Formats: sequence, C-alpha cells, structure tokens
Amino acid sequence: MLVLLVGGGIFFLIFSRFMPYRNFKHGVEILTGKYDDPNAPGDINHFQALSSTMAATIGMGNISGVAIALGVGGPGAIFWMWITAIVGMATKFFTCTLSIMYRGKDTNGKVQGGPMYYITEGLGKKWKPLAMFFSLAGLIGCAPLFQANQLTQIVRDTVIAEHSLLGYNTMILSDSMLTAEGFRLSDIIVGIILVTLVSLVIFGGIKRIGSVASRAVPLMVIIYVFTVVYILIANITEVPRYLALIVSDAFTGNAAAGGALWVVISNGVRRGAFSNEAGIGTEAMAHGAAKTVEPVREGLVGMLEPAIDTILICSMTALALLMTGAWTDNTVDGITMTAVAFETALPTVGVYLLILCVFIFSITTMFTYSYYGSKCLNFLAGADKQHYYNYFYVLTIFLGSITTIDIVVNVIDGMFAMMAIPTMIGTILLAPRVVDASKDYFFRKKRGDFDL
Repeated sequence: MLVLLVGGGIFFLIFSRFMPYRNFKHGVEILTGKYDDPNAPGDINHFQALSSTMAATIGMGNISGVAIALGVGGPGAIFWMWITAIVGMATKFFTCTLSIMYRGKDTNGKVQGGPMYYITEGLGKKWKPLAMFFSLAGLIGCAPLFQANQLTQIVRDTVIAEHSLLGYNTMILSDSMLTAEGFRLSDIIVGIILVTLVSLVIFGGIKRIGSVASRAVPLMVIIYVFTVVYILIANITEVPRYLALIVSDAFTGNAAAGGALWVVISNGVRRGAFSNEAGIGTEAMAHGAAKTVEPVREGLVGMLEPAIDTILICSMTALALLMTGAWTDNTVDGITMTAVAFETALPTVGVYLLILCVFIFSITTMFTYSYYGSKCLNFLAGADKQHYYNYFYVLTIFLGSITTIDIVVNVIDGMFAMMAIPTMIGTILLAPRVVDASKDYFFRKKRGDFDL
C-alpha cells in the first residue's frame, strides 16, 4: 500500500509537472456546471459524479477511520494521511481522466468506465486478467461492512444502550460456531432496518444514487463541519500545539501502539487510502459515468476529492479528538471515540449531532458502493447479471452490523490493497497518454476551442 499509493502518487505528481495543482481553479469552474454538456455520453453531470464519489469517500473514514488511526498510530498517523491525500490528488487526476478516455461498453452496449475498462481498452485485451483481478477484489472491497458496523456501533453505544431499547441486553446464538458471545439482538434489528433503507435507493441505479447523493452530501458536510468548527473555535488556542504534535510524532512514533514508527506510517497510509480512495479505483468507476467528452475535465474534478475529504474533513476530526483528549481513552475505539469527543465538547447535544452526521455519512456511502460492486459484477458476468450484486450487497450490510470491527477492518483493508495493485499498474503504464491529452486540452482551452 505504501509503495503503490504514496510512491505511485509521487510519480504522477512529478511526471505531470504538478499540472493538476496548477489548474485547481479550473477544476472548480468545471464543477459549477460551466462546461456541462447534457448531450455528451454518460449518465450524470460533473457535480453528481463528484457528489457520488464524495458520498463514498466522505463517510466513516473521516469519523471512525481517523479515530482508528489515532488509537493505533497516534497523532503522527494524521500527518501520513495528509501525505496520502496530497499525492492522491495527482493519482485521482490520472485515474479519473483515464476513466473517461478509455470507456468501454458492457454486454448491453452501454458506455462504462473504471479501471477494468481502461486497463482492457487502453492496454489491450491481453491485460484483461489484471482487470478481472480488480473486479474480483472489488466485489468484496465495495461491500459496506465498515459503514454498517460503525453506524450500528454508535446507535448501540448511545441511544440503545442508554435506554435499553431493541433487546440491548439480549444475546442470541451464543456458543455457536460463529461466536462464543453471541449476537446482540439490537444489532440484528438495526441491521435489518439499514438493509431496508438502503434497498429503497440502490435498486434504482446510478441516476437515483447520484440524485440522492447530490442533495445529501452538501447537507452532511455542512452539519458536520459546523459542529467540528465550533469545537475548534472553543479550543482555538490549542490548535497550533496539536498541529505541531501531529508533525513531530509523524517521525518518532512515540504515541503509536507499540511505539513503532512503521505503525504510524502504515496506519496513516491505510486510513488515508480508505478515506479518500485515491489509487484504489472505486472513484474512477463513478467518474466514468460522467457526461463529458473531455477526459481531462473529469480528472480535474476528481482531484478535488482528497483535498476536501482528507486534508479538510479528516484534519478537523483529528483536532477535535486530540483537543478533547478522547484519543487517549483506551476503553473506546472507532466511532465511539468520536462520540466521546463530541459529548465532551458539546454535552447532551454533541452525541446526537454526531449520530445524525454518521447516519447520513454511512447511508450515502452505502448507496455509492453498491454501484461500484455492481459494475465489477457487470464486467465479470455481463450486464444482465449485475443486479444480482445488490442482493449480496444488502446481505453484507446485515453482516457488517453484527460483526466485530477488527474483522471488518482487516477484510476491507485487504481488499483495498488488492484493488490498488491493478489500478496503479494500469494507471502508471497509461500515464504518458494522460499527459499528452492534458497538453492538448490546455492548448485548446487557451485557444478557446472546446468543439473538438
């Protein structure tokens, strides 16, 4: 993960001569709809494409993922999340550009994008095994285990535990082959509710997902950001000290579990990859559905994600956890650590604001991931079979709700690593074509000619 994602991102950054960063403003202009063409091939506009991917990336990775990074790797892990995001901007520019440049067609003749398509269309049919490897890993990697697990955990540890609702103290299937302790009845009930809610949206396809996400994502970001900003303002004098701690601990590992520097770096990179997904390949699948004939435009839109997701949102969460001291509480982990921080900073209302944010973050992430997984099955088995993935998908929502966080994190981290291998290999091999397309695009932009 470290070599592929950070090393590959540095390669893209240098190879492009910092071109994506130099055109950040133009990426924002594209996002506003200035260059939208409703007649272009694709299913959703630039903003909906970004919203769909942000619905996936701005989620539990920003809340509980940061808490896990701090709990295991200490403050220094946040610094390596930043590094992953900075180089990830270059990576996303390349992967999202390729997702439009080399779109393929499924068995129904519908235009599709993503690593599996730009590997086979850009590198040739002999590379199809690499594309299939990505799709196979994506079937599991795109499962919503983490989101369902953490949403269930915060509901259970706050509302349900406080009021002993939904059979909180009732355990079933104890001493079974699956678990010695059994499953909490409340977790099973919450899992069933989540399955029902998500099913109402995901069976409507990417257009419904994009429509819902474009409305929900801005709302969830505003609520969460304003809540965390309040915590930061209340402790504004502490911000410089904790920022300095993040940087200094990044190279010592003193606060990491076990005191190992490698623990700091690896946790930062893994949590950063999970948060912004740069180089994993999932983002390219959503951007491949954008309505555009200009690949570079989608690359510029895609590169905005790590800046918003990791550098902004994750940093704010990290500072809130550090300032409230929640990260030093060894009795809590994941989302519960963030709940402790919110309750400390905003007694009574803090934890309920977090529950609202977590609910929206988790649900919208689940919407988008279902699209990713169905595209993987589409590539492997054909368009007429892709809808079957949604049935498997809703089953994993239930499994995630009743499974331990350790199992969930290990499964998802492993599958993300497997997805990154073909994505980064294909992108590196096709990088020269992205640079050539970028030179052509900006030459035409300077000339004022976008009719080609």
